[in-house]
Amino acid sequence: MVSDDAAARGPDGRPLLEFPTDYPIKVVVRRDALARPALDAIVRRHAPDLEEARISERASREARFVAVTYVIVARSRGQVVDLVGELTAVDGVVMVI
Repeated sequence: MVSDDAAARGPDGRPLLEFPTDYPIKVVVRRDALARPALDAIVRRHAPDLEEARISERASREARFVAVTYVIVARSRGQVVDLVGELTAVDGVVMVI
């Protein structure tokens, strides 16, 4: 887990993000029937209060990939860093933005 003391700061020394905050995370994954449930489980483990209405999915033009966007309420930088780290380790994930 990353300390919030290590948070990125602007030129005035203030944190670039203040928590809690709405934080969108987009996961691009190869189309696979098992990928979405795995992603959902990881995100809900890190953001258990995530509402279904704050999840959207969009297929790529040729439907080879799916982009799933989760808008979580981020409570700390460490929470986001840990979540992104776990998502990038999922087989088939191409990128996490």
